[in-house]
Amino acid sequence: MKTRKSIKKRFKITKTGKVLRRATGQDHFRAKKSGKKIRKTRKWVKLSKPLAKKIKKLLR
Repeated sequence: MKTRKSIKKRFKITKTGKVLRRATGQDHFRAKKSGKKIRKTRKWVKLSKPLAKKIKKLLR
């Protein structure tokens, strides 16, 4: 099965097997968000187990 390249670019798998994604809300409407909220969106966010399982399947 081929790797989905679009998914490979959007997700990261850690050494322990966790699937990470970028936080939402980074692209536009940032002027109305507080600095704290903008700083929080820079970090990677862990996916839930059922979603992580689906993403891993597409990355095989």
